[in-house]
Amino acid sequence: MTTTVLVVDDQAMIRESLRVALDSRPDLEVVGEAASGAEAVALATRLSPDVVLMDIRMPGMDGLEATRRVLDSHATTKVLVLTTFDHDEYVYGALQAGASGFLLKDSPLSDLINAVRVVSAGHSLFAASVTRRLVASFAARARPDDATLRHLTPRETEVLRLVARGLSNTEIADALTIAEQTAKSHVSRVLTKLNARDRAQAVVVAYESGLVAPND
Repeated sequence: MTTTVLVVDDQAMIRESLRVALDSRPDLEVVGEAASGAEAVALATRLSPDVVLMDIRMPGMDGLEATRRVLDSHATTKVLVLTTFDHDEYVYGALQAGASGFLLKDSPLSDLINAVRVVSAGHSLFAASVTRRLVASFAARARPDDATLRHLTPRETEVLRLVARGLSNTEIADALTIAEQTAKSHVSRVLTKLNARDRAQAVVVAYESGLVAPND
């Protein structure tokens, strides 16, 4: 099955490079390009792509607002944020808005291809080190709220803590000495109880609730 992609970036050269890289794979197809957030929202409404590659810094409506609007209107569309990381303070907001992950703009094209496939499959993709630095930086301003986690069992709370550290299901299973399928089930229940779209949003909740502290 082909995964359809909408490429959003205000630089034509970057859009063309991304199109060429993605269209060269038989399972990926770029169905549209947008040079602004407003254009991205309009094209997403018309094309209903599986994945939106979203730049953040654009004139007019930025990628953060565009992400929020796209995901509010299209429950099945996934957004993968493209960022320069060190200068992009909007990534935390993009995660809150429901983005499924983010990729550095200087990443190899092979990483981009993999990221699109992973996100399209319903998973999150973000480097643990990047997540800790970004989320910890901004969540330090958040006011801890234990009530957010009140529906989690002690085991689920521990699983959330490990998810926030960037561990995969396999690594969580090893850490807790349980079967991988059991770990996967725990993660699924945590996401459901937190009303989180994916692991990325669960990480945000873990920091905002005070379960995981900055520089933990």
